[in-house]
Amino acid sequence: MNNSFVFAVQGEGRGHLTQAIATYELLTSRGHTVAAVLIGSSKRREIPAFVRERINAPIITYRSPNFVTCKHNKSIQITSTVLKNFLYWKTYRKSMRLIREVMQQYKPNLLLNFYEPLIGVCSLFKKFDCKIVSIAHQYIYLHPSFSFPQEGSKREAYAIKQYTKLTAKGSDHLLALSFYPLTPATYKNITVCPPLLRKDVFQQEVFGGDHILAYLLNSGYMQEIINWHKQHPEVELHCFTDSATVKGKWHYDETLCFHSLDDKKFLHYMANAKALVTTAGFESVCEAMYFGKPVLMVPVKGHFEQWCNARDAAKAGAGTHADRFNLDVLLDYLPQHQHNSTQFRQWSSQTKQLMLQCFADVLHQPVEELVSEEKQTSLFDVQSLLSSNTQLGHS
Repeated sequence: MNNSFVFAVQGEGRGHLTQAIATYELLTSRGHTVAAVLIGSSKRREIPAFVRERINAPIITYRSPNFVTCKHNKSIQITSTVLKNFLYWKTYRKSMRLIREVMQQYKPNLLLNFYEPLIGVCSLFKKFDCKIVSIAHQYIYLHPSFSFPQEGSKREAYAIKQYTKLTAKGSDHLLALSFYPLTPATYKNITVCPPLLRKDVFQQEVFGGDHILAYLLNSGYMQEIINWHKQHPEVELHCFTDSATVKGKWHYDETLCFHSLDDKKFLHYMANAKALVTTAGFESVCEAMYFGKPVLMVPVKGHFEQWCNARDAAKAGAGTHADRFNLDVLLDYLPQHQHNSTQFRQWSSQTKQLMLQCFADVLHQPVEELVSEEKQTSLFDVQSLLSSNTQLGHS
């Protein structure tokens, strides 16, 4: 059976967009239709070119709530974020009307929400006519077996849980993407699921290289990298950034090169790197874990979610964390890093089956109807898969 899907994606950062691409590849390869992709964006962030290149469906953008950063683009200003988004409420009402119009136009069987808050706000006023599955790492915060780091702020933990619940309003099921399995694998309407990695990740050859790769979504961190590099010019660095000052490739000198965002190029450099340095976004860390690359995670200041990610990923064996881009921390850590990519790859291999089972359950269809004929023979029993999840744990 051919099903029709509409995606709604929070456009802040790269992670939710790459998760949407991975889901698009999964569904269209099995004969389903992604009728349209809604992306909440802001003036601060442009939709990366690779999204339009990889998704062959109408992409509809609109203004959506987003973070306000400091003037150096290095930290999140919580008070300013709340005030600005409150002032833009009329703009967001227009966005919600647009979302309703798109849903009326395409009438999908299933709406997939990649942590877009306006889907939840819309559902507060009136439920959509179709089923909704929400997909994001943040839904792991709602699982009873997940624990926030003890040294964290209880107030911030409460706030992010409430915001996450808002994005999930109206959802029939939640897929909580995780660095590792949790028990129970399914709790109420939450299923713990491995990361959503794109097919490019699985197809990428991995080699051991000498360069360190940096991913700097917040362009303000470029100067920190340059300052460290001046003290260590012998270390080869490649840095990917969304800074408007970098077009294509910019050689700072012989051993430091900045690149504009290019997803395939980024994966190639990661697969051949000695290690990765990044803010603590979920997706990039998972890609590095799949490749067996140690990670130094530097959470964006004021970004509690990334602060939690850094500690959770370190507990899962991804690497270490720091409060600034001091690569000395990474170099000191490298000799003690224990590679666990085999275990992580086993966990990641289960994503497709768990997602298809979830979609089938929500749509009240046999899972075989979501899988093309040539794929049915390779679909293993999902119940045995769920029980095997409990045997995997933290590294």
